[in-house]
Amino acid sequence: MFKHLVNNLWNKGAFEAGKRCRPFSYIFTSGFHGGQVLFAPRSFFGVEDFVDDDNSRPYTYQKEKKSKNPHKHISFKNRTIAYMEPFTLDVFISKRFVSASLTHRVTSKQVAVAGTNSKDIKAVLKSRSDIPACLAIGQILADRAREADVYTASYTPRERDKFEGKIRAVVQSLIDNGIDVKVYLN
Repeated sequence: MFKHLVNNLWNKGAFEAGKRCRPFSYIFTSGFHGGQVLFAPRSFFGVEDFVDDDNSRPYTYQKEKKSKNPHKHISFKNRTIAYMEPFTLDVFISKRFVSASLTHRVTSKQVAVAGTNSKDIKAVLKSRSDIPACLAIGQILADRAREADVYTASYTPRERDKFEGKIRAVVQSLIDNGIDVKVYLN
């Protein structure tokens, strides 16, 4: 296609001797900036620098994600909850095992962890995923949390989880063993 363009210009007399001709550029009309070509010095990498529509500054992509509503008010509770209630409880229950952990919100470090897959707990339990296993995990997690000087935690169930059965058994066991757990239900 480029060869065809050069041949057309050659036949029209654009490259006659003695005439001063301006260098040309082939313009794609259905592409970046609607085919607009800017005669700017080439950049270090050999790619033309594109400017905005008002020719004010180089065309750049914004890396950070902007809020849809920049004037949105963030409540005091949303700003301070990570510091007022720094520890969160995470409970995971599958068909084969149960695990629970207490995590510090600000530093994202796990303070206490208990699960039925560990060797010492696995040997004692009859089943690794029933209600007595959940009660044992709650008791062990409460002991480990007290060793780490954690006495309060907050728990928000995942969207797919209901606060009943095995999850409730783990949380109730934590409460019974001296850890104050605030449960936030949707």
